[in-house]
Amino acid sequence: MRAWASAFAALAVVLLSVAPAACARAPLFPLDEQRGVLTLAQVLEEVTPGVVNIAVRSLRPVETNPLLQDPFFRRFFGLPDEPPAQVVLAAGSGVIIDAKRGYVVTNNHVVEGAQEIVVTLKDRRAFRAELVGTDPATDLALLRIPAEDLTAVPLGDSDSLKVGDVVLAIGNPFGLGQTVTSGIVSALGRSGLAPETYESFIQTDAPINPGNSGGALIDSRGRLVGINTAIISPAGGNVGIGFAVPVNMMKAVVAQLEKYGEVRRGQIGVVVQDLTPDLAEALGISAEAGAVVSEVGPGSPAERAGLRPGDAIVAVDGRPVRSATDLRNRIGLAERGTTLTLTVVRNGRRIDVPVAVGAPEAPALAGGSLAPALAGALITEIPEDHPAHGEVEGVYVARVQPGSPAWRFGLREGDIVLAVNRRPVRSVAGFEEAVKEAGRLLALDILRGNARIFLLIR
Repeated sequence: MRAWASAFAALAVVLLSVAPAACARAPLFPLDEQRGVLTLAQVLEEVTPGVVNIAVRSLRPVETNPLLQDPFFRRFFGLPDEPPAQVVLAAGSGVIIDAKRGYVVTNNHVVEGAQEIVVTLKDRRAFRAELVGTDPATDLALLRIPAEDLTAVPLGDSDSLKVGDVVLAIGNPFGLGQTVTSGIVSALGRSGLAPETYESFIQTDAPINPGNSGGALIDSRGRLVGINTAIISPAGGNVGIGFAVPVNMMKAVVAQLEKYGEVRRGQIGVVVQDLTPDLAEALGISAEAGAVVSEVGPGSPAERAGLRPGDAIVAVDGRPVRSATDLRNRIGLAERGTTLTLTVVRNGRRIDVPVAVGAPEAPALAGGSLAPALAGALITEIPEDHPAHGEVEGVYVARVQPGSPAWRFGLREGDIVLAVNRRPVRSVAGFEEAVKEAGRLLALDILRGNARIFLLIR
């Protein structure tokens, strides 16, 4: 017994003597020898001038009774045709990604509907920003400021991130001014936060609060790896669950925003599902991750390229595919007309299949599925060849059956619905949500030709 005790004590001495040396060789943060403290101050001194504060002024319509939107009611009560809008002030953050061109990236929800955007640098210089383009599907926006002597944050590679990597969040929480918080990468490829969006978030426990939106998530070397975007919080404050758009996704979005002012997404015409271990075993596929093709659309780019149901897509342009969501994001961020090389596992063999990305089919919605009063109307996005495309935001009435309820209430083919009960609609999905929330009484703000009219539908 004494021999075991002596041996254990000797081992403990050895371990205790080795541990400090190991820690000294690999500190969590660099050592500032002059001050004798572990710090990332030098990294932050180089990066923080590239993170900016953003102030936004926008106008919000005043909520009114839908009955008062009828011109006869307004005349009877002596009300103005358009009620005065309420001025709303908001604050967020942004990241300078191109010093020469003055490009600043932020979140779309920070600048959405803005009448005026002011960017304030760390040195307190302030500039009115031009909105170059937005992409609500990834919640990103690109601004341009007319400034010199800017500092851009170096761009990293979000695909190289690993869970456990140290990250720093830089932004303007609650409008207090530039603030830095630290944490680690908690998870990668998070999705499911919002429908009809492109998500592959970096999850972090670095504290992110309101006002941090659009700010920088950097690694321990000072490279931008994400744009802080959202949090999950029951009370609205940080609880250690924050999300950032990966910088590689941001790069793809910015390339199209700079070129078109929007992201022109494409599709290849497949329905896919996650490649699970059980599915891989059943199909005889050796791959550990990927997306399995369950359906190929007739006449689609995928069918023309030779893809088949049962094919497992494991890589796009040489980069591994982790899941069906990952594949959707990759294709959705590819510009129409580009050719992607899909690595496919078929019958135990890996083959490369080039596929040209095509234009997506426009979603269509039958009005009767939302409300009996809209039966007979077909609602779509505004066609790209329509003169109003890109000029106004709304949905398009592609067809109205004569004699239908929608026809009797005054809806006509070619109308553009701008708002439902004064709630702006920007997509078919947004129109569907607005109608469902509105209840039985609908006040539609309609653009018909060059005239705006209101239709009251019960």
